[in-house]
Amino acid sequence: MPKAKKEEDDDDDVSDIVDDAEGGEEDEEASNDLANAEIVTKYRLAGEIANKTLAAIAAAAVPGVKCIDLCVIGDKTVEDAVSKIYNKKTEGKKIEKGSAFPTCISVNNCVGHYSPLLSEDKVVLAEGDIVKVDLGVHVDGYVAVVAHTLLCTAGTEPCTGRKADVLMAAWTAAEAAQRMLKDGANNNDITKMIAQVAEAYKCNPVEGVLSHQMKKHVIDASKTIINKTTSEQQVQDASLAKNDVFAIDIVMSTGEGKPKQGEDRTTVFKRNIEEKYSLKMKASRAFFSEVNSKYPTMPFSLRAGADEKTWRLGVSECVKHDLFIEYPVLYEKPDEFVAQYKFTALLLPSGNTARITAGPPVLASSEHKVEDEGLVELLAISTENKKKDKKKNKKKTGGKEGEAVEVA
Repeated sequence: MPKAKKEEDDDDDVSDIVDDAEGGEEDEEASNDLANAEIVTKYRLAGEIANKTLAAIAAAAVPGVKCIDLCVIGDKTVEDAVSKIYNKKTEGKKIEKGSAFPTCISVNNCVGHYSPLLSEDKVVLAEGDIVKVDLGVHVDGYVAVVAHTLLCTAGTEPCTGRKADVLMAAWTAAEAAQRMLKDGANNNDITKMIAQVAEAYKCNPVEGVLSHQMKKHVIDASKTIINKTTSEQQVQDASLAKNDVFAIDIVMSTGEGKPKQGEDRTTVFKRNIEEKYSLKMKASRAFFSEVNSKYPTMPFSLRAGADEKTWRLGVSECVKHDLFIEYPVLYEKPDEFVAQYKFTALLLPSGNTARITAGPPVLASSEHKVEDEGLVELLAISTENKKKDKKKNKKKTGGKEGEAVEVA
């Protein structure tokens, strides 16, 4: 039947891209070799665009702004930026580039994945809101992701109280994780560190959050670091190695850290390339074809469709038959706060680790601090930098109680 043939063609297009990342062992190794300066350049370009996009959203995240407005700013900034690079074909092929994760704006107790449709957003930022921005960019399949927590305010006073505690917990754990990203490091040691930092700030790591190894066209490769280990949620022991690329995702909560799906519509999805099904509905086939053309391996939002209504209709049958993986909107209990910091790091062949994404600074003043000697040593900066930071009032972990820390 024509429709079945069309879906087979779409799957073939996806397979070409997947084979590029997961083909023969030699090809996969070459396409993910960080000794290749061109590959590192593509990662860094994706990182620069992600950072620029995050900065644009942060500047616009003021009281009275809707989350959808910030999502549109994020999506458009990425689209405009990638349109200016790699526009010549290489070996007769067009270089793919664009969003690797749609802009999500999750406020206060919303844990993540809130990326509303143009017609459905109801969330307006208010003074004092804790705002989590999450997005990703890819250049030729090389992905840079970033997530950052902002304080929505018209003033200049630092974040305080439980908001500051959770913000400092997430930021401190992210800083420690960056320092632990070395050849031979163990994934479960990083998970233990996250738990230690959470305890210091009287917070909890959020369950179900994974930091993923990434490869070309793959945002969730085999090596993972779990944010919190439970009896039901554990990951296989793994060692980090040179040439690994990681998306480190730290999410902390002032509550129990056990998020549940809310009533918001799920709008973020990713193609499940392991599943095939002959779709019956015309809207489903149109949706499936358009997604395979635009986002064959990367997550996307239903907002990205040429016709939002068609995409809303089309996704239902696809999800029912496991053709797509869902990213539901999750919530902590009301009156709790959730903070997130996500960054992309390259474990270079030289032995150095290059962090390519980060957000703008946020002032936070917590009465708690890290006191474990091992963590304090891990987080310590050089004496020379300490002197400079004292003069400039820059970030210091483990400072005096109540000190305002500039969290970047």
